Amino acid sequence: MSNDEARNNEPLNKDALLEVRNRIDEIDQQILSLLQERLGCAKKIGQLKSKDGMPKWDPQRERQIFERLHKTNKGTFPEASLDSIFQEIITTCRLSQKKVEVAYLGPEATFSNLAGVEYFGHSAVYRPMETIEDVFIETERERVHYGIVPVENSIEGAVTSTLDSFMKYSVKICGELNLDISHHLVNQSGDINDIKKVISHPQPLAQCRQWLKKNLPEIKTQTVFSTAQASMMAAEDPTLAAIASSMAVKTYHLHTVVKGIEDYSGNTTRFILIGQTSPKRSGYDKTSLLVGLLDRPGALHNSLSILADHGINLTRIESRPLKGEAGKYLFFLDMEGHMEDKNIKEGCKKLKRGCSYYVWLGSYPRAKS
Repeated sequence: MSNDEARNNEPLNKDALLEVRNRIDEIDQQILSLLQERLGCAKKIGQLKSKDGMPKWDPQRERQIFERLHKTNKGTFPEASLDSIFQEIITTCRLSQKKVEVAYLGPEATFSNLAGVEYFGHSAVYRPMETIEDVFIETERERVHYGIVPVENSIEGAVTSTLDSFMKYSVKICGELNLDISHHLVNQSGDINDIKKVISHPQPLAQCRQWLKKNLPEIKTQTVFSTAQASMMAAEDPTLAAIASSMAVKTYHLHTVVKGIEDYSGNTTRFILIGQTSPKRSGYDKTSLLVGLLDRPGALHNSLSILADHGINLTRIESRPLKGEAGKYLFFLDMEGHMEDKNIKEGCKKLKRGCSYYVWLGSYPRAKS
């Protein structure tokens, strides 16, 4: 018998195990006490801010907290888990000042719902909506504090219903989130042989098109309003399979047939948070505009040149047809920086002079890479 085998056969030192477990209990109690103390401090800050009329959300302060934590941690605790834990703590403390209601494309367990939880944690109140446009309506009419909507996917491109809603409703972008998307094929039994039809939202079906063609060539597909609606239908009909999120599997008590059936890895959806006002400068921001250009030669080139001359980095440009006016378009522009930055403010002011239509959609903290 080797030394390693001998050590593996040694009896468990129960006293040593109990000692470590007792220490863990002591640490847990200390963590709880500190969390309670932090919550009390957050409530006090909320009272002070209310007295002075200051906004409750300070994105620059939150960014500083995460930078300090990463610097102190030095990689000892897994950084992704560290971010997740402290995001939940920070959000819970902030929401203790005032409960936040968030509208999203429902029903429960859509990727929009998952994005909301990633952004606000589990302490917010989530309101499912039937359409993306409904999210805009509820937010504009202040029946909820925020809405969260998808704006673009790394594979399928722009979410046109979101862009079109910006042309109809008066809201501001308050933040953004990049969510890694993994699609699972799910049904009641977990058996692929039970599947007679695959249902989902049009984008997941498109993102899994090749997998479905290769592995279920004879099975028909059907589009529905959301991945969660597909999951609800699959939970009621054993012949249906849904393409949905891991959250939907738990919510609707389904079984996974195959995990990760998307055709391309690195599938990411950018979600944006909409509300009544944009936050103050954080130091790592993005600004979005909706503009219409004057009908003259070189209008787009001249507009982009204005931004370049002011050292503004344009990260995205997307055009949408102006409803009812053939041949006319509005352009969605995303750029690095905040409207409070001198170059952004001056560049956009000059850009506005050459526009037939100009709306500042908001300046907000950029998503983490």
